[in-house]
Amino acid sequence: MDDTPYSMHRTLRGVDFDEAMERVSEALKQEGFGVLTRIDVAETLKSKIDVDYRPYVILGACNPVLAHQALKADDNIGLMLPCNVVVARGDGGTEVSFVRPHAMMEIADAPAIRAVADEAQTRLERALESLGDWVPHSAGTVP
Repeated sequence: MDDTPYSMHRTLRGVDFDEAMERVSEALKQEGFGVLTRIDVAETLKSKIDVDYRPYVILGACNPVLAHQALKADDNIGLMLPCNVVVARGDGGTEVSFVRPHAMMEIADAPAIRAVADEAQTRLERALESLGDWVPHSAGTVP
């Protein structure tokens, strides 16, 4: 999986899914993010449409200070929150993907929102890089 204009990816080689979930939660915490939501996609697909899927969880991460700044600038920006993180079992390890806040907030044409997105982007990049034994994916056309 390659990085995209809207996502950043890493593969944690030899790291099982549960350990990766712990590492991701701790990395987010170190950057001031908490996990507000946890969507177990595999469980949901199984219970709703009887489809088996690899372990795949979507975490809704939020930094309250940054969220507050964004909401003060534009109350409707809540539609673009929180920052999503995906943790999924992959070949030889666990895949971790973080949304790029720049991409999420690009449509909000407001300097104050852009400043919040810049800070969130920096923090999420540090969190992703702090995960440890990772193999970066190609940079592609990342801004």
